[in-house]
Amino acid sequence: MGKDKEKVRACKHKIRAMSDTMYVLGGKWKLHILVALYFGSKRYSDLLEDVEGISGKMLSRELKEMETNLLVSRTIMDTRPITVKYELTEYCEKLVPVISNLADWGLAHRKEIIKRAGV
Repeated sequence: MGKDKEKVRACKHKIRAMSDTMYVLGGKWKLHILVALYFGSKRYSDLLEDVEGISGKMLSRELKEMETNLLVSRTIMDTRPITVKYELTEYCEKLVPVISNLADWGLAHRKEIIKRAGV
């Protein structure tokens, strides 16, 4: 019986950890933004162009949340007009393998669905 309780406790612990992760990464746009920044630091306007379909208001909101959660850093450049640069933090670099695995799975899944559909 002790092993069953340990499994239940471990399961609940993993579910709680996954909930925390999805809270930070959840939503339609955060992973898209992180992937865009994976390829290098970008200005706000570059992100707006790279992440197709996102509005300026939503991008601002997501960037603020991601900055609060230590995923991106915001640097104000000493230029005229003022330029703001965004990049992944060192802390966020730990997510790169996870994001890469998700993208790889997505590619394989798309191929499987197309294959099964006979397209």
